[in-house]
Amino acid sequence: MQPGDSLRRLPVTQLQPGKYQPRKEMDEVKLAELAESIKAQGVIQPIVARELAPGQFEIVAGERRWRASQLAGLSEVPVVVRELDDRTVIAMALIENIQREDLNPLEEAQALQRLIDEFSLTHAEAAGAVGRSRASVSNLLRLLELPVAIRVLLETRRLEMGHARALLTLAPELASKLAQEAADQGWSVREVEHRAQQFAAGKVPGALRKGKPAAAAPQADIASLETELSESLGTKVVFNHGRGGKGKLVIHYTDLDTLDGVLERLRLQRS
Repeated sequence: MQPGDSLRRLPVTQLQPGKYQPRKEMDEVKLAELAESIKAQGVIQPIVARELAPGQFEIVAGERRWRASQLAGLSEVPVVVRELDDRTVIAMALIENIQREDLNPLEEAQALQRLIDEFSLTHAEAAGAVGRSRASVSNLLRLLELPVAIRVLLETRRLEMGHARALLTLAPELASKLAQEAADQGWSVREVEHRAQQFAAGKVPGALRKGKPAAAAPQADIASLETELSESLGTKVVFNHGRGGKGKLVIHYTDLDTLDGVLERLRLQRS
């Protein structure tokens, strides 16, 4: 609690999502898992909100808790009501999601750009507001220059930020082709960097030089497996399918409780 804060119990109907929420989507599996936890233990950490008008509050931090509370059937939730300006609200929303590692790189870049545009900040000032280095903020913002096809691969987490950064020096059409092949084949960041350097030097890799499409992964089967495993483990699971049947299985978790739940389902134990 800070000076001037007030802790209240408010009807869930008086709260609304924050207009500066950087996260575009919420994981339905994790939301349902949180709702079950709230049914058992209640809302342990209050939501933070600011008052817009009598009986109307905007969520600054804790939108997942608010949504999960409604799924759990709660009519009221604990709320810390705080006086905040827009700049502070954007920074708090960004920091909450960055610390939870819930944002994909593109969502983070878009939120930072909004912070910069709305308050005429330099990259250094924006970095200070969210506790990042100026270089990391500048690198994130460069992702907004990428073609739409590559941004979609970032949003769906088929590519990581390192892959995307390696493609920034290429012409949009070439970058998009290389990005799609990298996603389909499960290339490492180092592999993409190497291929991008070949492009820049005029040494176009074989499959792309000949105009042959990359070998397509069995996407429908993979999507089905991802859904089945995600439901079974109670957290997001992603397959990065590569060449020759090789690839990576990525299991996401946002905190140690989620990890322990995954390990329990796998009949393992964290030391």
